[in-house]
Order: sequence, then structure tokens, then C-alpha cells
Amino acid sequence: MTADTQAPPARTPLLAAAAISDETALGGASEAMWFEVVRKMDEVYSDLLRYEADLEQKNAQLEEAQAFISSVIASMSDMLVVCDGQGRILQANPSFAKMIGQSEDELVGTFIVDHLVEADRAPMLGLIDTESQLTRDVDLRFRTAAGDSDLMAMHCSARFDPNRRRSGVVLTGRPISELRRAYEALNNAHLELQRAQRKLIAQEKIASLGRLVAGVAHELNNPISFVFGNIHTLDRYRKNLVEYLAAVHAGVAAKELAERRRSLRIDAIVADLQPLIDGTLEGAARVSDIVKNLRRLSSNRVGERQPVDLSKVARAATHLALRSKKVHADVAFDIDPNVPSIAAHEGQIHQVVVNLIDNALDSLRNVAEPQIKVSIKTVGREVEIAVADNGCGIDNDVADKIFDPFFTTKDVGEGSGLGLWISSTIIRDHSGTLVVASSPGKGSVFTLRLPRDGEVADGG
Repeated sequence: MTADTQAPPARTPLLAAAAISDETALGGASEAMWFEVVRKMDEVYSDLLRYEADLEQKNAQLEEAQAFISSVIASMSDMLVVCDGQGRILQANPSFAKMIGQSEDELVGTFIVDHLVEADRAPMLGLIDTESQLTRDVDLRFRTAAGDSDLMAMHCSARFDPNRRRSGVVLTGRPISELRRAYEALNNAHLELQRAQRKLIAQEKIASLGRLVAGVAHELNNPISFVFGNIHTLDRYRKNLVEYLAAVHAGVAAKELAERRRSLRIDAIVADLQPLIDGTLEGAARVSDIVKNLRRLSSNRVGERQPVDLSKVARAATHLALRSKKVHADVAFDIDPNVPSIAAHEGQIHQVVVNLIDNALDSLRNVAEPQIKVSIKTVGREVEIAVADNGCGIDNDVADKIFDPFFTTKDVGEGSGLGLWISSTIIRDHSGTLVVASSPGKGSVFTLRLPRDGEVADGG
């Protein structure tokens, strides 16, 4: 063998062992790497399965939500139309489609203005083109298969994309005829309620008059009896005077005329005429005052308010209420003489004070020294009337119910439960307030305040 063809030198045993060791190491590292790749693929596959399950669940929830929203939109009796920024219809509910006479699919993509009558297209274009984010109300008529629709009350509001940019409008509405019918029904219900309220007030007045009849009859009997007796006396005096004047005109002698004057008691009659006339006028005036008080209480006039002297009304109402009750109480008045007259319905204010005094007297039945205090004063821009008593008071658990209709703490047959409710209603109608402060066993104070906005200047 020559030097040119000489074989490569043989590996030494140490180098051969080292080479075998390197190959074995490389094969083990490759296997470990493949195991790691497989493991990662399993993890990714598991994540994909989990993501798919979550996606299916979210998709089911989304479909359920979409079905719910679609069912709500389909059930709306009001019309609903969603438009893009150019006025093309993106969605319309069945109510709108039924009115137009086309299917929902046929409406999608058409312009909303094409479904309006000519005169209402300009206002609609203005609502679509505006950049304002405010809502608007507009009355529109639509072209339908049966002709022009009724006037529709439409509410237009802006629609926004996820970036809060204005992307169109949403229209909702219904025929004005339906709104008008609903308004008329509401108005009729309100009028019926007002009639029922006035009827209850009138009935409570009748009930109050019934409770006052006994006291009023007794009060009327005294002055009428006094006037009746005076009239009889005046009639007897008239006969004596006629007889005496006849003798004077007949030229009777002076001595006989003097005798007749003595026997007919002419001088005593003349002296007694003025007291008799004064007493009769006083009795007639008392009767007149009683009748006026009754007329105030029974008055149903609800027209223009008139000047009311609250001091006079309070005294008259207190006097009338006291006459109707068997309970006697010491009544004190604390009235500021500078309190102005206010514009009000005198009969209604009179009724309120009668109710308050009547309730105060009921609370004084078992009180050893019953007392009532009526005070009137000016508080800022209001006039205040307070009726205080030292009666049984009101329990805390019913204090917030006493102004409710038909609520009463009186025995059956003694109260209707309407007095305080009607009183508070009357005061509210006069833009005033009626409140109570009470302590059980220590009495109550009812305070009503009326605004001086309707204050009447001196001289009316």
C-alpha cells in the first residue's frame, strides 16, 4: 500500500466510546423534545375544545337574548323603526309593517321618507340630518296601502355606534287618536273624581249641619222667643196708644184725657218703647247672625274667591260649634289685630274651623277643666290659624292616619271619618297646609296656614 492510498487511522477505543456516547445523548434529547411538543398540542387541543364549548354557550345565550328582544319588539303595539344615518330602514316591528301594508323584509333598505306624505318629508329629513343628540317629538302621516294614515305622534331619538358616534335614529310612536282617547279617559276619570270629592264635601257639610241642628235650634229659640214676646207687648202698647190718640182727636176734656193717660199707662208705654225696640232689633240681629253662619257652612260656591276676615270667621265658627255640643269648654281667642283679610272661599274656611273646634270638643269629654285656644297670626308670607286643646291627644300609631278618608277614632255612629280629610283637601285647594302636633294625654294643636298671596287690600 502506498502513501497515497493509506487508510484513515483507526479510532482509538477511547475516541470510539466518546462518539457512541454523543450519538446516544442526541437521540434522547430529540425524544424528550417530541414528548414536549405532543404535550403542548394536547393542551392547545383541550383549550380549543373548552373555547368551543364556551363559544357554543355564548352563542346559545346570544340567540336566546335575540329571540327575547325580537319577541318584545314583535309584541309592541307602538310602532318602532330603526334607521341608519341616511334614513334607510334597518329594522321595523310588525306594528309599523302592518300599518304600511308591507312585510318587514320589504321595508328593510327602503328610505323612511318614502313612506311619508309629501308635506311631512322635510321635517323627517331634518331629524335624520341633524347632529343633535337630543330627542324630538314630531307629528307625521305615513303613506299606506289604504291611503294616508292617521296623524301619528312619533318620538325620535338618536342612535349611536359602539364608539358613541351618531349612526342613525330610532322612531317610536302611535296614532294621536289613541293618545287622545287615553287623555279623554284620564280627563273623565279626573272630573269624576272631582265630582265625587265635591259630593263627599257636600255630604260632610250636611252631616255637620245635622250635628249642629240641636244647638242651632236652641240658639234660634232664645232670640225668636224674645222677639215674639216683645211683639206681643208692642201690640198691646199699640192698642193703648190708638185709644189715647182717638180721645185726643175727639177733643175729650183735659181732665178726662189726663185720666185716660193715667189708666192707659201712656207715659210708661212711651218710656218702654225704646228698650222694646232695641231688644227686638238685638234678637233679630242674633237670628240674622245665626242664619249667616249656617249659610257660610252650607255654601257650595266654588267660584271666584272673595275677601275673608279670618277673625270674624273663626269667632262665628267657634260659636256655632260650641252650641252644638254638650261639652262646655273655656274658649280663649288670641288674634293679632293686624292680620289681613285674604282671598278665599269663606264657607269652606268656616267649615274647616267648625270641624277643628268640633274635634277639639270631642277630645275634652273627660277633662276636668276643658280649654280651647284659637289663635290667628301672620307668619312670614302666610296667615296661621291654630286650634289647641288640653284633651286626650292622639296616639302616635294613628297620628299619621287622621287625615286619611274614612279613618276615625270615634265610636260607630259618631263620625264619618271625612271631617279632617275634607278639611285638609280644602286647605290644599287654597294652596295651604294643615298639620297636627299632639301628645297622648296632653292635648293637640291643629295648625292651618294659608298663603297671603291672595291678600286683600283695605277697602277690598
